[in-house]
Amino acid sequence: MSVMTTNPNDVVRQGIAGISEGCVLETVDNLNLKGNTKLSAVVAMPLRSLQQKRDVASFATGAPIAAVRAMLELLALDPLEKIIEALGDHANAPTYEQLRGAVDRIIAEGATNDDVLAVLTFAIGEGFPAAPHCRQLLDERPELALPELASHAASSLVVPKKVSNEVKEQRRIRREEEKKKKTAQGVRANRSPKAKRSDKSPGPVESVAVTKAEPALEVARRKVLFTPVELSTFDPSHSLVGTVILADVPFDATDPLLPEQRSKVRPAVVVAASDDAVLVRGVYSNASPTRSLFQPWRKLGLAHVSYVASERTAVALAPSDAERLGRLNDEEWNSLF
Repeated sequence: MSVMTTNPNDVVRQGIAGISEGCVLETVDNLNLKGNTKLSAVVAMPLRSLQQKRDVASFATGAPIAAVRAMLELLALDPLEKIIEALGDHANAPTYEQLRGAVDRIIAEGATNDDVLAVLTFAIGEGFPAAPHCRQLLDERPELALPELASHAASSLVVPKKVSNEVKEQRRIRREEEKKKKTAQGVRANRSPKAKRSDKSPGPVESVAVTKAEPALEVARRKVLFTPVELSTFDPSHSLVGTVILADVPFDATDPLLPEQRSKVRPAVVVAASDDAVLVRGVYSNASPTRSLFQPWRKLGLAHVSYVASERTAVALAPSDAERLGRLNDEEWNSLF
């Protein structure tokens, strides 16, 4: 199957399989997985198995996709920063020519085929705006050809697939919101003074024409499900929600080199707030399996590629005193969940 039409998850698996074994094993060996409570079992166990069994092919084809994605993200981290630096102001949505030029530049500066393969397949798997250009580069360059994967056995960690109640509730809320929007649009269309009433029912052609004339649905801002404890303290509809601020975010563990330092001022996305505190997701300069790419980092004036944490942290800070860096639009907000 051509890489131009391959499922993103399969591209991620092919990316790991296409990168040299030595590169993959060296990266996974640098991970400290013992006693790491931040990683879920579905990620930590396959990575630990890879450390022990040294079978990259089996990991690429049989490990849960969450673990494969985490491994690919680690491999792509350094070359991705170089690509972003080479693209400059075009990093958010480069053209094919701009991306090709940036790839050629980092290769000239010493990047390997493994580096390029990791970046391109990671971008495809994450659905970056440049993903179609990444597919084209992979298709055009024989040295970056992705290997065919054998049909992989389902992992016992993911089969049968279980969807949490929280995810089900989020999906239900989104479906209800979309249904309400469609209903409202239908009412507006029927009330339009330009609409001509007729005793005859519209034929199939007329119905299709009316449907095509409807404006596209606006992006619905996703709602966040909170714990009862969080809801008892914070207001999810506070005006500061969706704003990126500077906050003194506490560390989740003590740094042995600086035991006296228990927090650090860093960018953070406000997800709820009260009169004297905010509930945030911290933004970090280092990637990890519990963090995802923070897409609007450049728009907000951050100095380098940044990653947003999945966990929420309460910070004692009055909203009126918060230093604001900017506000996320609906698409940027939705990319966090």
